[in-house]
Amino acid sequence: MTKNHRKTLGLLRDLRGRKSVGVIAEDTAKGVIEIARPVGVVGAVTPSTNPAATPANKIINAIKGRNAIILSPSPKGYSTGALLLQYIGEELDRIGAPRDVVQQLPAPVTRAATQELMRQVDLVVVTGSQNNVRAAYASGTPAIGVGAGNVAVIIDETCDVDQAALKIRRSKTFDNATSCSSENSLVIVDAVYGATIGALLRQGAVLLDAAQKQRLQDTMWPDGKLSPAVTAKSAPTIAALAGLQGPEFEHAQFLMVEETGVGDEHPFSGEKLSPVLAVYRVGAFAEAMDTVRHIYAHEGAGHSIGIHTEDLNRPLQLGLQMPACRIIVNQAHCFATGGSFDNGLPFSLSMGCGTWGHNSISDNLNYKHFLNITRIATPCAPDEPSLQDIFGDYKRRHGLA
Repeated sequence: MTKNHRKTLGLLRDLRGRKSVGVIAEDTAKGVIEIARPVGVVGAVTPSTNPAATPANKIINAIKGRNAIILSPSPKGYSTGALLLQYIGEELDRIGAPRDVVQQLPAPVTRAATQELMRQVDLVVVTGSQNNVRAAYASGTPAIGVGAGNVAVIIDETCDVDQAALKIRRSKTFDNATSCSSENSLVIVDAVYGATIGALLRQGAVLLDAAQKQRLQDTMWPDGKLSPAVTAKSAPTIAALAGLQGPEFEHAQFLMVEETGVGDEHPFSGEKLSPVLAVYRVGAFAEAMDTVRHIYAHEGAGHSIGIHTEDLNRPLQLGLQMPACRIIVNQAHCFATGGSFDNGLPFSLSMGCGTWGHNSISDNLNYKHFLNITRIATPCAPDEPSLQDIFGDYKRRHGLA
């Protein structure tokens, strides 16, 4: 409920006063008028991990642009989506708008029905399974898909480790870490490694030894794939499934394992959709960047990187050099990437990951993605430069003048 309320309130704040109908911009000097028009009928594929908040976000953005929208929810999220549509239908009735502007595929939602929806609509917007994202791009319909999460967060030697640990705990325990923006790996600089681990333990984390780590791995990936038995479960529940006993596990906020490797043979390096963290120890900030690159080469490229630091040159360095569309600085990661009341990102539950994540967008999905823009161009005063204006500086620098 907290997420549904917060994300929807934030979106409504973002949309208030924004033009999305008719003339939205006019440049009198250049004689260009921009007109916002609907994209048409939107097909929205939504995940089980956000069965209310993600559909609500897409519905509101679509309606802001005067579009119709048809949802294809995850089977596990179908009943939640149906209840959401009931509430929305009542409000559409209240204002005299047609209920059919917002629809949901009939149950049971099948892969074939979803693929046919993708072919029939004017725009497909997909959040969730990467198989669905690829299907959307292959459908022949204009599509927006968002990439996989697997967030890595750097903790450097300048940060306040107690504040960092508090924010990590708040984020990692929210919705049992099912958000694509939940921390999955911590990359900790050696100078503060011990202090950071201590701070995380004080926040309720439990650090597993090698034998416990293996038992947890066998439970989470029994056949090489992440088990749905652990997805969205609490840390005590997961510990019990792995046969990890003791009062520390009964009261655990989240579980931590030390990791050195990356890739399929090191499954803790990937997205876990559960309150389980991989912890990497590195010598210095440059090594932390290299470690994150390796993690994202395996999974999660383009989504976001977190950093806890007092050196504000380092986020800029990450933004210039790393394969990520968002650099989240000194914040609880899962509350920040999709917009927050204390940062300037648009409220969204669909984070574009750019070409790094094989996506067509690199920003947070928002109402602008649900608009066609028509531009009227009328004659204006000529603005044709001379060749000297364009090439003069280049010629002088290279002795060609």
